[in-house]
Amino acid sequence: MVAVFRTDTGKIRTLNEDNGGVFWNGNRLLAIVADGMGGHKAGEIASEMAVTFLKEEWQKTTEDLTPSEAEQWLQQTITAANEKLYQYSKEKQEYSGMGTTLVAVICTEMNVTFAHIGDSRIYLLNESGFSLLTEDHSLVNELLKNGQITKEEAVHHPRKHILLRALGTEPSVTIDIRSLDWEEEDSLLLCSDGLSNKVDDEQLEALMRTSQPLDEQADQLISMANEAGGEDNITLVLIKHAFHKKVNNDDK
Repeated sequence: MVAVFRTDTGKIRTLNEDNGGVFWNGNRLLAIVADGMGGHKAGEIASEMAVTFLKEEWQKTTEDLTPSEAEQWLQQTITAANEKLYQYSKEKQEYSGMGTTLVAVICTEMNVTFAHIGDSRIYLLNESGFSLLTEDHSLVNELLKNGQITKEEAVHHPRKHILLRALGTEPSVTIDIRSLDWEEEDSLLLCSDGLSNKVDDEQLEALMRTSQPLDEQADQLISMANEAGGEDNITLVLIKHAFHKKVNNDDK
């Protein structure tokens, strides 16, 4: 596998509340993108705590995981991370209400297992096309699903950033988790809404279909989001199934 992580503060904000990384364990990897929320640097704390906790737990795993075992690991580890963040926010008044989105992917040679909370996203590019694997846990997405607003209205809706689910904001959280097979040349994109709100799916697919190296693709995606306004932090991970190629260990 080849994997690249990038994060950028954007053009407007002075603080980057996003976090993430690519963390190897043998020939398998854990990739994470987290978009923190909350005032007084609370979002920065929430996303950093979540990523650090998952990274440390991942480094403790010693055996290859089947898809069902990977799903169980994500369920247990993210549940524990939620409890850790929630308790921290209760103990530290200045961080009350802090939380973070989370997308996490475990990749092996045969399988991809992913977990999702919030409105950060995971896309898959394979021989069947380009598809969004996650569903935003947001108010606007619920309104869209229920036919109360159109896709066009959703793009500029004034309540676009209201989440129905986040990590650390409640004592417990529901996590979307599933597994799928993947093959040589398939690619994954994990990203915060700082990218997906600024670069549409057609543009994402077109860039991921190019022959550019992943690091160049990642840099170009950051530039595209900034050129489109860059009002938010921008974070992404690109992963390509290419076991025959040199591994790019781009840990944060």
